[in-house]
Amino acid sequence: MKGPHIPGLSKTGTWRNWAASAVSTPNAVAAPRDESEISALLVSASETASSLKVVGGAHSFTPIAATDGMLISLDYFSGIIHVDTLTNRVRFRAGTRLRDIGRLLEPYGLALANMGDIDHQSLAGAINTSTHGTGLAFTGFSGAVTALRIILPSGEVRECSAEQNPGLFQSARVGLGALGVLTEITIQCVPRFKLLAREEPEPLAGMLESFVDRVVLADHLEFYWFPYTETALAKTNTRLPDEARLDPVPWHSRLVNDELMGNTAFAALCQVGAKIPATVAPINKLAARTLAVRTYTDQSERVFVAPRRVRFREMEYSVELAALPLVFAEVRTVLEAYPQKITFPLEVRATAADDTWLGTASGRQSAYIAVHRYAGEPAREFFEAIEKVFIHHGGRPHWGKLHTRGSDYLAGVYPHFNDFLAQRDKADPDGIMLNEHLRYLLGR
Repeated sequence: MKGPHIPGLSKTGTWRNWAASAVSTPNAVAAPRDESEISALLVSASETASSLKVVGGAHSFTPIAATDGMLISLDYFSGIIHVDTLTNRVRFRAGTRLRDIGRLLEPYGLALANMGDIDHQSLAGAINTSTHGTGLAFTGFSGAVTALRIILPSGEVRECSAEQNPGLFQSARVGLGALGVLTEITIQCVPRFKLLAREEPEPLAGMLESFVDRVVLADHLEFYWFPYTETALAKTNTRLPDEARLDPVPWHSRLVNDELMGNTAFAALCQVGAKIPATVAPINKLAARTLAVRTYTDQSERVFVAPRRVRFREMEYSVELAALPLVFAEVRTVLEAYPQKITFPLEVRATAADDTWLGTASGRQSAYIAVHRYAGEPAREFFEAIEKVFIHHGGRPHWGKLHTRGSDYLAGVYPHFNDFLAQRDKADPDGIMLNEHLRYLLGR
């Protein structure tokens, strides 16, 4: 009999994430169809002292879902459970993929308030790793969670909110998959809206000088910097009512700019750069010179998200918003002095502060700097060199992206880190939900 589909699992039984930066061999897999099956799997893992991990879209760059025990998928836990039309709060099954949420919300005239540029993840995965978009009026996904349902390793089901099991709620909003299995998540949604997107190159110096002020005024602002150039590609999204006229990117422009130039040609250039490093700087300068101005209007979920077909590995840290120009300048200095040439652009975003315990924007307006390496190039030493800058400035690593920080450092940048540990230890005293990666992060 054909086994269940588990994202990232090969026919030989080896599991790999999207970037192949994490590999493991689970001894069993399952795709439960209801909560009773999940409870039984958790109880069995507890009785046999083995681990159990949940995989969503397998898009985290870290080994957060890796296990040599039981690996389960929540792909059968997908869809909307309930919509509160008075509050616009929507109860989703936790395995719902982000790519499906726009379609699911459309009949109710609702949308997610914000999104990142990748929608491959499951909702539970996005919550557990503090996934975010950009926009200083908006939190990441976890900050929009108003309630959730979780099954603990004991098999017990808990409903959680700010009023009901508040400690467990705060922990599970960014739970790292370390407390139990999320089965339902309530998200604060907003009325459906369109976005007017403008993409244009501009001088990097001006962008860095103005970013902290501009991100306050713009609904959504982010920029990309091609290493060894003086050019930033700015993307500004302005929110419009849903009645606004659609003016989407024409199919032929999307084919040429997004698919051919943004993916196919870029992949080829990355391959050339990996083989002939001396070509990287000229290629990046050529790319920066050929960036075109583009303006279009479409539904929010189609503007926020961009196709990402070139495999890469990524590290991203959040820092205090006001510190961005200084931190970016130091990152640039390290990057340009690094002996290997870097093909991928850096990405800069910002979000509002939230009150999650382990959210990367917990308690502070935050700017994010993401650095990437093409999957065909070595990443570890480069990331560690850049990471020293982030650490110096009290940066917080994105939980789903590569970094080297452990519990001693994390306790110093998260005021509620020990509160989280207390709730985690209470929920999972035997460490069923832990793996080697999480034990290092949490000191457990």
